[in-house]
Amino acid sequence: MLWTVCILCMTTLGLMILLKKLNQPYLIAYLIAGILLGPYVLKLFTKPEEIEVVGEIGILLLMFFIGMEINIPNKKSLIIKPLLAQGIKILLSFVFAWFIGYLLKLDYKSIVLIGMLFTFNSTAVVVEFLKKHGTIHTAFGIVILNILLLQDLLLAPALTVLKFWNGDEFRYWDFILPLAACAGIFFIFRKIRHLREIKTSYAFIENDHDLQVFTGLFICLGFGLLAEVIGMSAALGSFIAGVIVGKMKAFHWLEHSLMPFKVFFVSLFFVSIGLRMDIPYVLSNYRLIVLGTLVVLISNSVMSSVFFRVLNFKWRDSLYGGALLSQTGEFGILALSIAYKTHIVEYELYKAGLGITCLSLLFSTVWISIGTIFKWRKNGNVISES
Repeated sequence: MLWTVCILCMTTLGLMILLKKLNQPYLIAYLIAGILLGPYVLKLFTKPEEIEVVGEIGILLLMFFIGMEINIPNKKSLIIKPLLAQGIKILLSFVFAWFIGYLLKLDYKSIVLIGMLFTFNSTAVVVEFLKKHGTIHTAFGIVILNILLLQDLLLAPALTVLKFWNGDEFRYWDFILPLAACAGIFFIFRKIRHLREIKTSYAFIENDHDLQVFTGLFICLGFGLLAEVIGMSAALGSFIAGVIVGKMKAFHWLEHSLMPFKVFFVSLFFVSIGLRMDIPYVLSNYRLIVLGTLVVLISNSVMSSVFFRVLNFKWRDSLYGGALLSQTGEFGILALSIAYKTHIVEYELYKAGLGITCLSLLFSTVWISIGTIFKWRKNGNVISES
């Protein structure tokens, strides 16, 4: 185990140094490290699911930190626009999925699954670039972040549909509980959005670093677990915890205590995605995989740009937003895995979808870098949002 971890750290570090010189995000290093060390190249890791389970903690920590940093929007436009945007995207996604299914003569279940893949984006990738470009706290950045949160809300009904197709008993609670939880979240946010601080006592952990670390992890993971039990996304639960904790100055130390955990676990999550890449299958079907990846990137970019433009954003902002939302995300991989394990889709479609999803995550970083051309003036200043 020690030898394996050392090689993983060495490989990742070398790739990060290279990408830093190329001014590219470290997420690419994690994905490439997973591919190189996976079961089809160096064979250092042969069971991607073992790392994936641990890596999912990184997504919870990532959403927790986002919640701590974000201010709850006061303007109705910052709430209504994401609802309209995601609604338009879902409609366009399923229309495009139907078109693909018609050309390839797929059954309706495969068409719905493809529509789901177009619906979800990668929160980790998009947030990384929003932070890098300094737009996460702007009106445009908040709209995009709220779109990603709405996608987290849609995960529960999407997984319920997949389970129902597998023959599981349909339960109304699977829909009622998430809806009730959403109403509760809206009520909580409405109550605390004008508060500068939620006062609480913290004297017992003020100078105890060990207590601080485990208290922070319990809050983050506990809210994630509660959301998952209700039937929602665990990542959404962690985000809500972050929003509440962000209003408590008593927990200002959490950022310093949990940041190393967040970096490590997020990297493991993306390493696990790289490990899933079936290199022999990709090489033997490279035309299908590459073409599918380009279709995903281009179609997602166009659909996203269209709904941003419909919402009266400038074209340059719309094209930038389209590039940010070009990839399929980690929830798409989850939906694919469940669909394959429950025999909803065949092995070939599962492998093709997995390869396209992995490559879309990998190449979207380059795609977004191209999209930023539309976001910057010639003098290098950020364009103001509409």
